[in-house]
Amino acid sequence: MQPVKFSLNHMVAPSMTAFELLDAARALGLKAVELRNDVQHNSLSELENARAIGARAQELGIEILSINALYPFNIWNDERAEAAEHLAQLAHACGAQGLVMCPLNDAAYTVSAEEKQAGLLQALAAIKPILERYNLKGFIEPLGFPISSLRLKRDAVAAIEALDAADRFGLVHDTFHHQGAAEHELFPQHTGLVHISGVEDPAISFDDMLDAHRVLVGPKDRLGNVGQIRALLAAGFSGYISFEPFSSDITGLAEPLVALEQSIRYISQRLEVA
Repeated sequence: MQPVKFSLNHMVAPSMTAFELLDAARALGLKAVELRNDVQHNSLSELENARAIGARAQELGIEILSINALYPFNIWNDERAEAAEHLAQLAHACGAQGLVMCPLNDAAYTVSAEEKQAGLLQALAAIKPILERYNLKGFIEPLGFPISSLRLKRDAVAAIEALDAADRFGLVHDTFHHQGAAEHELFPQHTGLVHISGVEDPAISFDDMLDAHRVLVGPKDRLGNVGQIRALLAAGFSGYISFEPFSSDITGLAEPLVALEQSIRYISQRLEVA
């Protein structure tokens, strides 16, 4: 089995600046981070700041995996094209590998499955030359919520293969969304990133899980994170596994590194158990 390579998504501590996130990763002995454009004043939004963050990451020997996220990437229009170009410029400036791309999550969007797939293909075809221009990857993250316009990784893989674009697009396997979508199939060869978080509330159904329920992975986890990680590693996935909790119980912690160390230790120990 491949060794686990953990990384930090900026959502673990949105009150930190990107520079502080890099320092946190270094303190934990981790070699990668993911930045975001939705963490209020700590969002990555300016090219000069992106260059400075990239230079600091290089000094520390830390990879910047992605900027998270282009949303809703599968509803293509002039506004989305402008946003994609701007995010690609930021990613290039900070030395990121690519962009995380999330689909529309809106109960009011009720078009047919055929129209959804057509929109997905249109968006990917339009994003591809932008990614090529900046030598970036597009990491597609299906959202497992019942109202999501792209719930299943298999639909994303079908679109990637239809465009013969596996060199430019990959998947985000998010353990929360994988469980929420009740999708059993893994696509390790298409997976570029893995996002992990736990849900512990015993009263919540998988259909009713929200981002606010997402904590760090521990003994009470209901999502089967350890099993999902073990299966991905056994199938050949060798990329980074990023902590991405959203619950204020985690994002508001005064000492997030302590909790992260505990989660890293728990997952690592459980993976060692046959």
